[in-house]
Amino acid sequence: MNNTKGPIGQFMERHFLHFNAASLMDAAKGYEAHLANGGKMMITLAGAMSTAELGISLAEMIRKDKVAIISCTGANIEEDIMNLVAHSHYKRIPHYRDLSPRDEGQLLQQHYNRVTDTCIPEEEAFRRIQKHLFEIWRKADQSGERYFPHEYMYALINNGVLLPYYEINPDHSWVVAAAEKNLPIVVPGWEDSTMGNIFASYVMKAELDVQIVKNGIEYMIYLADWFRENSAEAEMGFFQIGGGIAGDFPICVVPMLYQDMKMEYIHCWSYFCQISDAITSYGSYSGASPNEKITWGKLDLNTHKYTIESDATIVAPLVFAWVLQQ
Repeated sequence: MNNTKGPIGQFMERHFLHFNAASLMDAAKGYEAHLANGGKMMITLAGAMSTAELGISLAEMIRKDKVAIISCTGANIEEDIMNLVAHSHYKRIPHYRDLSPRDEGQLLQQHYNRVTDTCIPEEEAFRRIQKHLFEIWRKADQSGERYFPHEYMYALINNGVLLPYYEINPDHSWVVAAAEKNLPIVVPGWEDSTMGNIFASYVMKAELDVQIVKNGIEYMIYLADWFRENSAEAEMGFFQIGGGIAGDFPICVVPMLYQDMKMEYIHCWSYFCQISDAITSYGSYSGASPNEKITWGKLDLNTHKYTIESDATIVAPLVFAWVLQQ
């Protein structure tokens, strides 16, 4: 038994011995070893991990410097803030599998947007953020400035306008923790989010200039510069929660640099872990095995590769607890 671990880690070491439980332990120990050897870790967030309140554990990972950069969907960055300011207004529906189309329509009429068993309140979450975010966008528009989507979200947190609305301990918000550290973030496909849709509406109404928000290509350039600078001094790890664009976008930075930019001495990710419940691939990215990524130049033969086929809402907090020695 590892006596340096807290009760969660000791429980895991005693009981998680086989199958997906053993894969979880291998990945957690690999994460820990990667950091101990001076490596840096990217975490990617797909799905609705923020609505699942992953911030409770991820925020502590950020504060303890266990995460060097995050790639996430626009939904994940905004939904963490929504939970921060509207938590008491959320509605949980444990019997969601029994809902009829009529039941779903009634939730819509009540201005609830459902994510599996949790409904996000439109007025208290979306609109509460929207009015303050619009003022930040408008200020940038008036001054001719341009920023990334995550930088606008950091401004929303750092200027204090949301403080009166906080309904949870801000220590449980991963965006608050990231904003405090000015943690690098990439948000590919940000326009596929509620705030992205709202921004598009302002552009269509000629109230804002589309150019004030930097785009996905600029995010790739930003990530490439970050990767080159950091990989020169440390091995890079990739901890992928789910699939989709949050994972596929950033992992492509490696082949882009050495295949398309023809840069020498670009190393592949040295650690890779994916948590997914997707069936092994019929062409889907979420279901692709790590070895498939070798053929794309994203991983190599020596990458430490782990796959945990399970529910990320269960697995990710346990991995984080192990790394945090809880």
